[in-house]
Amino acid sequence: MTLTLRQKLVVLYLLTVAVPLVVMIAILPAYYRDLFNRQTSELYEGTLSSLTSNVEIYLDELERLTIMPYLSNDVMVAMKLRADGRFDEASEYSRHLAERALRFTLPNQLRQTRNDILGTILVLADGSVYSVNNTNQPVEPDPDYPYERQEWYRKAVEHDGRVAYISSHPQDYFGSDRQVFSVARLLKDPDSGRPLGVMMADADNIILENIIRNVRFNVTTIVAVLDENNRPLYANRPLTDAMLAQLAEGRQTVAGPDDTYRTVVKTVEKSGWKIAVLFSNREFQSKLAWLYRIGLLFAAGGVLLTLLLHVSLTRWIVRPFTDMVRVMKKVQHGDLDQQIDIRGRDEIAQLGSALNIMISRLKELIDREYRAELGKRNAEFRALQSQIHPHFLYNTLNGLIGLNRSGQHRQLEKAILSLSGMLRYTLEQADTSTLGREMDFLGAYLELQQLRFGNRLAYDLAYDPELADFRLPKLLLQPLVENAVIHGIEPLDRQGRLTIRAERVTEPDGAGGSWVRIRIEDDGAGFDIATSGEGVGVANVRERLGLFNREAKLMLRSVPGKGTTTELRIPAGEVTAG
Repeated sequence: MTLTLRQKLVVLYLLTVAVPLVVMIAILPAYYRDLFNRQTSELYEGTLSSLTSNVEIYLDELERLTIMPYLSNDVMVAMKLRADGRFDEASEYSRHLAERALRFTLPNQLRQTRNDILGTILVLADGSVYSVNNTNQPVEPDPDYPYERQEWYRKAVEHDGRVAYISSHPQDYFGSDRQVFSVARLLKDPDSGRPLGVMMADADNIILENIIRNVRFNVTTIVAVLDENNRPLYANRPLTDAMLAQLAEGRQTVAGPDDTYRTVVKTVEKSGWKIAVLFSNREFQSKLAWLYRIGLLFAAGGVLLTLLLHVSLTRWIVRPFTDMVRVMKKVQHGDLDQQIDIRGRDEIAQLGSALNIMISRLKELIDREYRAELGKRNAEFRALQSQIHPHFLYNTLNGLIGLNRSGQHRQLEKAILSLSGMLRYTLEQADTSTLGREMDFLGAYLELQQLRFGNRLAYDLAYDPELADFRLPKLLLQPLVENAVIHGIEPLDRQGRLTIRAERVTEPDGAGGSWVRIRIEDDGAGFDIATSGEGVGVANVRERLGLFNREAKLMLRSVPGKGTTTELRIPAGEVTAG
């Protein structure tokens, strides 16, 4: 029993109903995995934003402390007195006021700060040091402590009045090994810009621990605060040097000693510090493992069904249509001798048989129409060529009448001889000519027009000698040159120049092939193309050029008062003799 195409499609439909279901089940694990990844990342990013805001609050508070001296005039006067080196020379009353400002007024200002700020230290330009601990009471600093050699001191000086964020360091200038992070600033005289000293405010690293401790994640997670050099200020779990190096490289997955971690990193904009969350990839994958197992099971079944469907589809439908496409492509390129091998008697076979009949009839039709179209095209070609002859003769004879009336008989004789040669050329029965003969014809025509216009017409005619035998429609250029003379040069009350050039050009990228470019350019009256249009002569030339070669182009540009340029481009490799 031979099945029809409809019956085959019914069977095919029954087999393919299950495939979308299998595919859907196969991709669900991946879909939910990506969804889980996105939601987890969004959750972590939201948590990081909250952590970042909390860290910025403390940094803002520390930064506020470093500008406290600017808010007290007494403190600023005392700092200037110390920085000038005139403290010992000042009166006892002035020294008393200065010490009072630095030891009591400034600590009173700092007393309004949070309790978890450990203390501040002010190192003045003359080497004197004033510090306040977390009890907001003055503390005697170590007189031999090398402040100026400390990294935080140099960093504050380098920032030149801008806030400097200091990574984790020991508070050894207070005689303690407690780790703190700080904000430092170089204090400067607002009037002269002269450095007065360095002010630094400290916060205990325990603040970072308290901020991070309150955050809960659904898998084992490492949360770390890193400075701008990717050094850890705090981490709730140890980070190896290799893990820190991978974080510095911006990797999304970091390898640890016994696990790999996915990372989400957010930068604290004020300080350039980073808060990084590393969540265990192993635990994360274990939560998704059941999705992978179910997906793999259903995907295997889907692949098997798809393979069986592919074999059936290729045997029943795809192969005949592939053969048809192959044959039609060859027919498209002109090979009309192709036929499709017919198998069976179903609808596809009937379609192939109809296609074979169509190809045979198409071949017969093309043979008939080609001969008819060729005769019609040649007739149109000669008709368009003949349209320019009366217009050209009329303008030329008017010029000869003018020479006769002015008594210029020698010039008249020369003009008549030139006209005789031109007429012989125009009366030749060939549809095409060579570029060399066309240029000779234009030279004779311009000599004839120059006898009429005298010094008012100057012309320059040149072409590449290699193009002398280049074929193009006969009398294609004459109407364009005549337009340039009559409409461009004749209206002028000065000398006009006409330039005719023919050369071979190639597109810069080489993709456009080689062209013969013919340019006719005058500096005459010009006209507005938008309002005046191209005219009958240019339209005829454009149509003849299109009949001669479909890829040929004619471009016209004109500016009133400046002249007109007409450019023709004909593919150099496509022109054949007429």
